[in-house]
Amino acid sequence: MKLSVNQDQLSGELETLASFSSVPSPAVTRIVFSEVDLQARAYLKSLCVAARLAIREDAVGNTFARWTGSEPALAAVASGSHIDAIPHSGRFDGTVGVLGALEAIRALQRSGYQPRRSIEMVLFTSEEPTRFGIGCLGSRLLAGALDASAGPQLKDRDGATLDQVRRGAGFDGRLEDVRLDAAHYHAFVELHIEQGPLLERDGIPLGIVTAIAAPASLRITIEGEGGHAGAVLMPGRRDAFLGACEIALAVELAASSTGAIDTVGTVGVCEIFPGAVNSIPSRVRVDLDVRDIDQARRDGVLRRIEEVCREVGAKRNLAVVSEILNVDAPAAATGFVVEALEASCRELDVNFQHMVSRAYHDTLFMARITPVAMLFIPCRNGVSHMPSEFASAEDIARGAAVLGAALARLAS
Repeated sequence: MKLSVNQDQLSGELETLASFSSVPSPAVTRIVFSEVDLQARAYLKSLCVAARLAIREDAVGNTFARWTGSEPALAAVASGSHIDAIPHSGRFDGTVGVLGALEAIRALQRSGYQPRRSIEMVLFTSEEPTRFGIGCLGSRLLAGALDASAGPQLKDRDGATLDQVRRGAGFDGRLEDVRLDAAHYHAFVELHIEQGPLLERDGIPLGIVTAIAAPASLRITIEGEGGHAGAVLMPGRRDAFLGACEIALAVELAASSTGAIDTVGTVGVCEIFPGAVNSIPSRVRVDLDVRDIDQARRDGVLRRIEEVCREVGAKRNLAVVSEILNVDAPAAATGFVVEALEASCRELDVNFQHMVSRAYHDTLFMARITPVAMLFIPCRNGVSHMPSEFASAEDIARGAAVLGAALARLAS
């Protein structure tokens, strides 16, 4: 199916969407349920109304814009992503998947195609963890990976609960009603920038994602004994920071030792108390992330880190306590959805390669309730979550065209 994607219109809409930001261009900051987020949502809904799509919003603000098929009782086909943006980030993360899905639907409408199954564009609430400290908030609730207890329990930095903030933004329904039945969707496809350098490096225009890695997050607290940096001699020290250093190096070694390129470990936070140059650190907190597309392999790395914590504590006479902050299961793409993307690439004479997504996406949770796949387009230098994040208009339009052809296959 040859689709006519309106590249200029799509580029202009991405530019307009980027203007809803609490910081000046080219950076974008759009925190969920903020005033600029609500303005961006209103703009997106106006585009959906213009495309004659039926709009529904749930209690957490997930937004669904449906093109009703000839057999509306059948499970629908869906595509979408998010529009919230972390502080001082770029304009293409998530937004390409939302507006690209909308343009895919409009291109199908212009072609005269009539879907058998309904096709739905989905805007997920709060894929970024910026406000409530948890990523993929909307899709977690949709998939049942998070329940209604999140409403009063999750709080932002000002102490406002999710329930308070969402209701203040106009989303008053019950969180219990957000979860979707497993038969709601026939398939889901998410278009996204790669957020990595591989497609650009290899000169491949599209990547078809076959697996999505999922992280486990740990918080490790190391308690030692402080003291004056000059007065406490080396043999008697219980330096919490040196214990933390051993643990951090063990994270690197444990991830590297699996022999799999898809295993990664990162220590991203290290807080030292009291934090004075002339004081021995008495307490250190480190937060770390371990992820893989193979859950057993990832969990093996976690066990090794736990062993090292015990070993370091015993060797250095430190109290080491680890706490799991979050553990999610990886997701695999579904064969017939991948095949629809492959066939659409061949039909449109677009070269592609199979890929693994090492970043988090809403598709990770949608995979719990429906068959899924993802479609990646290149981004310049692999840069994302920065103002310099960039994807070309041509690459975005190509992705939307392949997405549209795949949605037509899946909806027929």
